[in-house]
Amino acid sequence: MLPFSPIRFSTRRKPAAFFLLAASLLFALPARTTPAAEFASPNPAPRSFLDRNGVLPAQDGGKLRLTADLGSVRIFSLAPGEAPVVRYSVHIETSAPEPQAQQLLSQYSLKAESTPDGVRIEGALPLKNRRDSSPAQFWVRFDVFVPRNFSVEVLTAGGDIETQDIGGMARLVTGGGSIRCGQLASSGKFASSGKPAAYLETQGGHITIGDVAGELYASTGGGHVQVREISGNATLHSGGGHIRAARIGGQADLSTGGGNITVGQAGAAVSVHTAGGQIDFGEARGSVQARTGGGGIRVASASGPLQIETSGGSICLTRIAGSVSASTSNGAITAFINPDAAPAGGAVQLAGDSLLSSRSGDLRVYLPRNLAANIEAEVANGGADRIQADPSLPLTLLPEGPAGSPLRATASLNGGGALLRLRTGGGNIRLQYLDSDIALRQSLLREQAQRIEERMLEIHREMAARMSGFQQAGLQQPATPSPALAQDDSSDLGAWMAFWREVEEKLRGGIGADPTELQKRAVFAPPPVYPPLAQKAGIQGAVRLAIRVDKNGNTEVLKILEGEPVLADAAIAAVKQWRYRPQRLNGGAVNLISEVTFTFVLH
Repeated sequence: MLPFSPIRFSTRRKPAAFFLLAASLLFALPARTTPAAEFASPNPAPRSFLDRNGVLPAQDGGKLRLTADLGSVRIFSLAPGEAPVVRYSVHIETSAPEPQAQQLLSQYSLKAESTPDGVRIEGALPLKNRRDSSPAQFWVRFDVFVPRNFSVEVLTAGGDIETQDIGGMARLVTGGGSIRCGQLASSGKFASSGKPAAYLETQGGHITIGDVAGELYASTGGGHVQVREISGNATLHSGGGHIRAARIGGQADLSTGGGNITVGQAGAAVSVHTAGGQIDFGEARGSVQARTGGGGIRVASASGPLQIETSGGSICLTRIAGSVSASTSNGAITAFINPDAAPAGGAVQLAGDSLLSSRSGDLRVYLPRNLAANIEAEVANGGADRIQADPSLPLTLLPEGPAGSPLRATASLNGGGALLRLRTGGGNIRLQYLDSDIALRQSLLREQAQRIEERMLEIHREMAARMSGFQQAGLQQPATPSPALAQDDSSDLGAWMAFWREVEEKLRGGIGADPTELQKRAVFAPPPVYPPLAQKAGIQGAVRLAIRVDKNGNTEVLKILEGEPVLADAAIAAVKQWRYRPQRLNGGAVNLISEVTFTFVLH
């Protein structure tokens, strides 16, 4: 029997009146003095604190307005079927010594009242303390339960804001803390309201959000902005942190003073700017304007026009269907030009004139064999060997000019078409056909898909950790929290991974599969026959192939990665016969991509 190593693959989602009576009694409770575990420090000094609670009647679809000159805020959702009320608890602490502490706490101003459209809560520190030359320290926390379809407006001058899912619109503003939210505008009726379904702003903390059903505006003075899915338009800004979004359905304006920007999928026009970070895109269906002061730019797949600029990093474009203008000062450019297929297998056209330029880096451009285009290539400094092309590509070097003149070459492919200009000051230009290096393109797509997936999963892990902590906080409240706080997060993770498997399939043409698991799905996999000619000639060794298993379980060889030709032919003949049980994801079959290695050994 022929010894061979089987496949090795590598791969890289109660009545209201009762509560009002209880509230009036709670307001009369005296202040107590005790160490405060909630705000513990390494050597905590005893603090005086006061808890004030209340319940107000509310109507479905109303709005909570909460304003405070200091305090963190946590918004919980009432359990399904619970009467529509707003239940609140305010915890106030002070470092002032007794008996001053009791006086200050009793002077804390708290107003809570029902309004025609909802509930208003206002909290303010004692006026005396604010005028004191050496004021005591205060710590304030608001915990508020609201109906699930309420809108929420929170304005605090300092402190974190955390929310569970909010069914209505959300306006959350803090003078310096972080903002962490579940789903926003989750009822979906604000998706086309013409104004942001969610407005989030902080002067310096992080912003982390689940999904937004509508438009989103989020801005931080220096932290990260991380969001999973936005169905509408998005404006995301940071003074210097990272910006990460899994999917943006509408137009997007993303900017940061120096962090990285990562977008898994964009469904409309996107404008992206960072003063110096990396820019990563998975799939861009609309136009993209991307600019960075020094990092690299990678776009896995783009169907609209691209305008890309970096002052020093490299540019990698692995599937470009529209026109492109890409420039870098010092980096290299790798671009796979791949317009959508023409009907009846005819020539494909660029959507418009395109330009790739680097001041000193190399340009490596891959083209489809049926592309109809005109090409102009120019190297400002260098000899005739600086422009190279596939032998079958009709590239013509123009006559050399005086010493120091640029080196130029032209080509007219399949009758000509839109102009593709290639410019470099001191690098090389290399033109190749798409099918000449499939392995490189698959490797780049796999690397980009893995990079984006890892960064997006960071959002999921942070959301899961936040919800876990939020669950514990909710369980400590007088009322039963929503079951959503206590649910197992594993199903959400599964859906999250499934989403990114879908993205991976789009970017690479298939999903990477583990070798051992894929072999378990084989229904017919005969080994290759050792070629007699190779045996007589003493030829042996390893053959490594890149393969794809399609949705029907059939096997296709994408590329010979390693091996003697005579042995590779035998391996290909065998692999083409292999059949597998189709792999399914979210109810549909998917393509699988991996590698297979055979070892031919003489006896």
